[in-house]
Amino acid sequence: MSYMLLIAEPPGQRAERGVEEGQRVYQRMLNFADELKQRGVLRGVESLANDAKGVRVQVRDGRSRLVDGPFTEAKEMIGGFFLLDVATRDEAVAIAQACPAAEWATVEVRELGPCWA
Repeated sequence: MSYMLLIAEPPGQRAERGVEEGQRVYQRMLNFADELKQRGVLRGVESLANDAKGVRVQVRDGRSRLVDGPFTEAKEMIGGFFLLDVATRDEAVAIAQACPAAEWATVEVRELGPCWA
């Protein structure tokens, strides 16, 4: 079964952390990803740039609406993800609990599935 771990960070946390601490935290995440690769459960992993460089797109009644980041109304930003292939939801949750980001962010566990289910 496929699960995605979404890393939801408080906005502004990266700037408060600074470069040196940010590099240390990032290395912990890289090490965690390497462990998951060695276990054979990691299908994909990426860190996302700050939402200040993002844009939200909506198309309603044929009209596009673009909103440039940062998204001030957002309480969290998605800072990255892990795509897992594990046997059970419990295994995905256990991996989320071991994820270093759970110490400074929220790790949301979501099973992949069609939008009509």
